[in-house]
Amino acid sequence: MQNPLVKTPKRRERSDFAGFAHAASAHDEETIQPNLLSFDLTPRVGIALVVTGVCAGLAGGLLMKLLRIVQHACFHYTSGDFLAGVEGVSGVRRLMVVAGAGVLAAIVLPLLRRIPDHEGPGLNESVWKHDGELPERSLSVKALLSIVVVGMGAALGREAALKDGGGIVGLRIARALRLTAAEQKLLVACGIGAGMAAAYNVPFGGALFILEVLLGTVSMATALAAFTTCFIATGISWLLLPNQPTYSIPALPATLSLVTFALVCGPLMGIAAALFVRGLHWARDNKPQGWMISVLPIVVFCALGASSMIWPAMLGNGKNVIQLAFDARSAGGALFVLLLRPIATIACLRAGVPGGLFTPTMTLGAMLGAALGEGWGHLWVGADKRSCAFVGAGAVLAAATQAPISSVAFALELTYNTNGLMVPLLLATGGAVLTYRQFEFRTSY
Repeated sequence: MQNPLVKTPKRRERSDFAGFAHAASAHDEETIQPNLLSFDLTPRVGIALVVTGVCAGLAGGLLMKLLRIVQHACFHYTSGDFLAGVEGVSGVRRLMVVAGAGVLAAIVLPLLRRIPDHEGPGLNESVWKHDGELPERSLSVKALLSIVVVGMGAALGREAALKDGGGIVGLRIARALRLTAAEQKLLVACGIGAGMAAAYNVPFGGALFILEVLLGTVSMATALAAFTTCFIATGISWLLLPNQPTYSIPALPATLSLVTFALVCGPLMGIAAALFVRGLHWARDNKPQGWMISVLPIVVFCALGASSMIWPAMLGNGKNVIQLAFDARSAGGALFVLLLRPIATIACLRAGVPGGLFTPTMTLGAMLGAALGEGWGHLWVGADKRSCAFVGAGAVLAAATQAPISSVAFALELTYNTNGLMVPLLLATGGAVLTYRQFEFRTSY
């Protein structure tokens, strides 16, 4: 029997301490920084992300090399930009090359239908709904067809092939390491974004594209994964591609006139983006069937080639047209190109030809911004036409994608020298995105 005179405070102290520790632990869980609660990247996933970044960068660099080879061979130039090469050949050659792209598409697209997984989900849909399960075989063929026909003059973006390649790389690595479905989804999304980053030398924008568009969420784990793969992929791509901004534009001031221009014209950018996206979805919903699969690409590309005999700027993804707008110069027949280039992009998609929409969307914005800036200059001096083109490019891209954060990052990274225009860019982006939502809920993705 225990002596009643002997006190036993230790047991009570121990239990009191345990209660205090439990309370402290509960308090820590309540007050811990929220983005640290879901930090669940394992070392195996970390290794997979690094390898994905390296492979996506190499794949992007090689695909860009293929694009350059096709462009130089088809339009017979060895230096300078694509538009200069196109303008340096005869109109007949332009017609023959672009018609040849249509014939190539007419041959490959029916064969593509024989691949078992050709009816699989699209690239973005595979991440959103299928944990990154991609139709690898058909997607590989589409990527190669896309990069070749864009090099031959199709009015589509080059990034589709690089995104496809990055996504396939991520899926292959996820399967090799037997990652979970959630980890596979993350890896495929990071591979797609890394391909985007390598395509345009935009690591920050590519990472934000992963978080904002593909995953739709931000945490410590997803942010670290996105930035790791995109920065590695971009760095690796420098082994094959130049480390320089995509567009050259001088440092320009954000004047009161330009800020007002952004406020007034931002909604107009949103309306233009909504009309463009409606056309894109019409084209996707009405892709050719049956014998039209082999006919429509030839018809569309012959028409595109014929238009290029008069307006060479109709060809390609529009990169050089954007640069002309940033230089306060205009492509030949600028008004016709402004109206016809979006139609050409929609027609290429309607023909069933795979390709990207990033640069064609920015081209529409840059040309529209430059046109509106030209008129604005007669009302209020002080808004440089080049600044208006830049603001228009970013605002239309943000509206069409409904991804304002990554779009602003893309616009700034593509130029390297436009931080001073951030305020008008943000104002125009806000107006464009909000106005767009009044007319259209779908996006270019």
